[in-house]
Amino acid sequence: MPHATPRGPRRLAFGGDYNPEQWSEEVWAEDVALMREAGVNLVSLGIFSWARLEPREGEYDFGWLDRVIELLHEGGIRIDLATPTVVPPAWFYRAHPEALPVSRDGTRWAFGSRGAICHSSPAYQEAAARITRALGERYGEHPAVVMWHVHNEYGVPVLECYCDISAADFRRWLAERYGTVDALNSAWGTAFWGQLYGDWEEIQPPRLTPTVANPAQRLDFARFASDSALANFGRERDLLRELSPNAPVTTNFMVSPTQCDTIDYWAWGREVDLVTNDHYLVAEEPRNHINLSMAADLSRSVGGGRPWLLLEHSTSGVNWQRRGIAKRPGEMARNTLAHVARGSEGGMFFQWRASRAGAEKFHSAMLPHAGTDSRIWREVVRLGADLDRLAEVWGSRTVADAAVVWDWQSWWAQKLEWRPSEELDTRERAEAYYAALFDRHLTVDFVPPEGELAAYPLVVVPALYLATAAAGENLRRYVAGGGTLVVSYFSGIVDEHDAVHPGAHPGALREVLGLTVEEFQPLHAGRSVRLTGPDRAELTAERWAETVLLDGAEPAWRYADGPAAGGPAVTRHQLGEGTAWYVSAHLGRDDLDAVLAAASADAGLPEHDPLPRDLEVVRRRGERGDYLFAINHADAEAALELTAPGEELLTGERVTGKLAVPAGEVRVVRVDR
Repeated sequence: MPHATPRGPRRLAFGGDYNPEQWSEEVWAEDVALMREAGVNLVSLGIFSWARLEPREGEYDFGWLDRVIELLHEGGIRIDLATPTVVPPAWFYRAHPEALPVSRDGTRWAFGSRGAICHSSPAYQEAAARITRALGERYGEHPAVVMWHVHNEYGVPVLECYCDISAADFRRWLAERYGTVDALNSAWGTAFWGQLYGDWEEIQPPRLTPTVANPAQRLDFARFASDSALANFGRERDLLRELSPNAPVTTNFMVSPTQCDTIDYWAWGREVDLVTNDHYLVAEEPRNHINLSMAADLSRSVGGGRPWLLLEHSTSGVNWQRRGIAKRPGEMARNTLAHVARGSEGGMFFQWRASRAGAEKFHSAMLPHAGTDSRIWREVVRLGADLDRLAEVWGSRTVADAAVVWDWQSWWAQKLEWRPSEELDTRERAEAYYAALFDRHLTVDFVPPEGELAAYPLVVVPALYLATAAAGENLRRYVAGGGTLVVSYFSGIVDEHDAVHPGAHPGALREVLGLTVEEFQPLHAGRSVRLTGPDRAELTAERWAETVLLDGAEPAWRYADGPAAGGPAVTRHQLGEGTAWYVSAHLGRDDLDAVLAAASADAGLPEHDPLPRDLEVVRRRGERGDYLFAINHADAEAALELTAPGEELLTGERVTGKLAVPAGEVRVVRVDR
């Protein structure tokens, strides 16, 4: 499906998870009436309802779901119908206790939460297929069912299972990957510490060991775990495609690195009909809208740049962070519309009505415990109307200025034990570089290391510890063809098996960067070093430095002190038609701007007119024109100069010259062509 979206009118989706099984039937009609008042046009239904739908094995009760679906359909509300396979019932675990996952230390998790699944369990796979088929046969052609929602948030709270069933499945996966035990021994480097295997049956999952386990084994087990869950998704998806061929099939991702670190979303993005994502603000982060934008850009990118759908976020505070900080007035709308600016075809929430019982009863909802006479409800109604005013944005695509190379498997590898410093942090570097690009008002696509780069004038590599030879050649070819590349430290170090590339660091990236790293120089805790550069500009680095030897590159900044004093710190290498920058030190977000400014000049990116730091400006491009989203996250009015006049869609006003954006508000302008 080239642009898969829920069936029905081309409009931005608005609604949330609906869990009517938590309420008496008298409440359902009130729910639908209030949904209509709020402008809700889509709900996710049945996510946690397996025990209600199949109270005993093979015995189904669809009557209540039939009635809910008809009520919603009569109310003009479309349905994203879930397979409830994230929560197998108690009777299932009583019959199949072996389907409960086992932790690395040998603890078998118990029933009583959610997502407690061994994805290698044949019993689970059979039961999941059975309930999926039953739902598909009953509702696959229902006109209200416009999308299928498989499972829920694969990868959290637990993905890896270390039981004997998983062990056998892991061996099968390894045999398919390597073919022979000798090839596995070579890939895993088992000659170290005498870990050679002579037979497949000798291989186990990387369970708890007295000291550090084989890192290549652990990396492969992480890959296996992601692949095993993906195989289960694929089984359910294929059944639904057979039984309901006109409705797209998805599962809700959690691409933000702050929320899930166990799924390879590059692989998963190719398998869904429509990328959907759940995102929750890190409430205590002062500028948490940057993390939101990063998650939105990742969501769009794993879908190949196509529009996607925000399937869950919160109306206000959540109860599973350290502090359930409430959103300020207007923040919910800013959050939703920032996702829309970056490609989402609407905004959905967890959940419609706040729960009275259970683990998330203090989680905010569209209809809060305070009811309709509440700030949250009034903002929900306003947001529904605003999304309706933006209907024409549907189908347009976000315009990116630059790209960031990101790889989940490299992150997994770098997180393993015994790296040169415990302060090497893939996620922190990705967030720091993204924030620096955000503050330069550059919209970013994310790309995998071997992905297509030619369309981007600037490509940034914040952390790529694991880089294949093909990835290195891809970056070299990009620069030689005229691109501008910025690479951060501790990148290009190992291959796909976590083995150091032959020769000096940075292995796969030596040629493109025009240098070698003779020695890592982790800094003492709390220490910093100074860098001096153009026009005596001084930067400060913490945590990390390197002894860099030039082999074609030129120094742009040098270490003024510290263990690498006098040596190159930031370098620039002209290769073919392009340039490659290398940052060998840990610079803070503000100091990174100096490097990115120089690289942006190489890339020919225009300097934007000075804009307030927290005025987020993003463009979508569609058949009717360009849509400029201006989101003011600050407490004072902001303004930007329009390149052409246009119509502001939320107010209906004609705007020319400067666009004023009130504090905490959003403006969306269809710019005249």
